[in-house]
Amino acid sequence: MTFNPIDIADADDPRIAAFRSIRERDMTGREGRFIAEGTVVLRMLAAAHAQARGFHAEAILILRSRLAGVAEILACFPSEVPVYVAEPAVFNAITGFDMHRGVLAIGRRAEAPGLKDLLATAPPLVLAACGLSNHDNMGALFRNAAAFGAGAVVMDRTACDPTYRKSIRVSVGAVLTVPFAREGSIETVIGALIAEGYALWGLSPRGRVALDAIPPAPRTALLVGTEGEGLPDAIMAAIDTARIAQAPGLDSLNVATAAAIALHRIATVNGLVG
Repeated sequence: MTFNPIDIADADDPRIAAFRSIRERDMTGREGRFIAEGTVVLRMLAAAHAQARGFHAEAILILRSRLAGVAEILACFPSEVPVYVAEPAVFNAITGFDMHRGVLAIGRRAEAPGLKDLLATAPPLVLAACGLSNHDNMGALFRNAAAFGAGAVVMDRTACDPTYRKSIRVSVGAVLTVPFAREGSIETVIGALIAEGYALWGLSPRGRVALDAIPPAPRTALLVGTEGEGLPDAIMAAIDTARIAQAPGLDSLNVATAAAIALHRIATVNGLVG
């Protein structure tokens, strides 16, 4: 495929309206749209687009000095996806701040499978999140899920949107590769996991058994809670729970760090990683 760069000399050009002031716009509902930022994420979006993973690009905006470096990636997108090019002053005026990475794309997530349909594909390892509100942690959880072979990430509706710009960036594009569902209450999520035969384990410093005690299983789901509060007491009482051994004097690990340790352990005992 080929692309023909379109010069943008005016930040008010209506053709790049979707990119304007993304710092503010990215905080609101976007009808399935999201911002992909940086070379690595652009490459992941190109792959997701080509492989029909439910994501596609609508438009791309590149700083002129970055164009040659990403030309190979841009050539992977269909020719109908416009590639806009701007000098630094115009680029920064469009985005509303100094965008030194100089690589942006407007993506859209197509209608994705719901929670029930996603779990029906029976990935052997699933990461579940309850009420997670920090976009950095959300992105890190997706990166961990990709690294340790989790076939899906599921979360309740109160969790933050994984397609928020910062979450995608922190995930290094894993949000575009790991299937996910975000719907219903945490009770709904837990019920769906149990109905599909998952051995469900909540991760908490108050877990009743050590992490090493989690046995191998055909399907395992790891449930983590929001930073600070962790999993609600009612959830902790209703499911099996595990804890990570750590030196005394520290209350808990960051949720993404804890999830990485636990996912690695579960993936290892189930033969999902070498």
